[in-house]
Amino acid sequence: MPDAGRPDQTVVMKFGGTSVADAERIKRAAARIVRAKEDGNRVVAVLSARGKTTDELVDMAYEVSERPHPREMDMLLSTGERISCALAAMVINDLGHEAISLTGSQAGIVTDTSHTKARILDVRADRIRAALDDGKIVLVAGFQGVSTEYDVTTLGRGGSDTTAVALAAALGADVCEIYTDVSGVFSADPRIVPGARKLTQVSFEEMLEMSASGAKVLQLRSVEYARNHGVRIHCRSSFEDGPGTFVLTEQETMERPLVTAVTHSTDEARITLTGLPDQPGVAGRVLTALAEANVNVDMIIQNEPQSEGHRADMSFTVPRSDLQASLDALEPLTAEYGIGIASDTNMGKVSLVGAGMKSHPGVAAKAFRVLGDAGVNIEMISTSPIKISCVVREDDVVRSVRELAAAFDLAEEDIRHEDVSGVHRPVVSSEER
Repeated sequence: MPDAGRPDQTVVMKFGGTSVADAERIKRAAARIVRAKEDGNRVVAVLSARGKTTDELVDMAYEVSERPHPREMDMLLSTGERISCALAAMVINDLGHEAISLTGSQAGIVTDTSHTKARILDVRADRIRAALDDGKIVLVAGFQGVSTEYDVTTLGRGGSDTTAVALAAALGADVCEIYTDVSGVFSADPRIVPGARKLTQVSFEEMLEMSASGAKVLQLRSVEYARNHGVRIHCRSSFEDGPGTFVLTEQETMERPLVTAVTHSTDEARITLTGLPDQPGVAGRVLTALAEANVNVDMIIQNEPQSEGHRADMSFTVPRSDLQASLDALEPLTAEYGIGIASDTNMGKVSLVGAGMKSHPGVAAKAFRVLGDAGVNIEMISTSPIKISCVVREDDVVRSVRELAAAFDLAEEDIRHEDVSGVHRPVVSSEER
């Protein structure tokens, strides 16, 4: 049920892939949407594709093409959310309320021209407002929009979160509720740390760092959009009615723990360039090539030459899914500068996030000592005022998360240390988007 408030408030509700995975779950989501309407709210719901539909569509594409064209990939992938919305609208109409389902284009979501990773430029929500004024429930297909060149575009994994937040901002909604298969944001992945605490609230800054560091509950771009537009987010469970986690401004959050959460990712790849010329502008050329390929670079380390005339080495991490695009983008530079290039996909990342780090020294020292005592080798390090991230081998991620959670008291009870060899790729939420 949406947060209690004045009648006629506007509520945007987003339901992820597992929340609409089958007929019964679609009916449950539709019933929840109807309940929000009957409570006196103006309701817009954003739906993701059902279950593993997106993965199945991706598989279909690769069955017929080794390198599917990005434009046609967007045409294909955008169909999953439309199916969910149409089915939910049918259920709502059977429940006695009038619902209308809209594609991203029909909803007025305008994006740039970057296929498969488009960014929202504008939301022209006149059609949604008109439908709400007519007393209708509006269902919007998440994860998609229309580009300035009138092509269908998709927003990348987790893009339905961004759709919901963007609509909430455009409509001046009182709250954007993100319904998922977990009951909120936790201090660690509960599948790794069974006693992980559910956080009642986190700041936008903390949530941004957590999302960027591997937390799967909220997509990074959606949190960034919410912070920039002042959208209040409530992340909560699709399967129970209790409160979840509120994402608020730093001024609104009451708690200032030293460390709020430990997050992790096993979707990292490392690229190492060797023999870079020691001259101005080379690093800029490398990063420009990656930016033009729409690749987001995370950690960067460059070893400066020890003496004049020697060459430098540079290592950086990228999302594993972007590895091939990165190598393709860098190939012209390898010939131009005579540099070597190597990649490693067996990388992971663990991060500590907490607003309290700003005023408490020694967190990094303790974290490095804990990982060292656990026999974990740190290969790269990145910090911000409220985050410490370490790149480690993928096989060491689970052990690292458990050791750090224990060291920084991120569980409700003592954590049992155990052999976790062979456990890989845990996630906080299995929502697709």
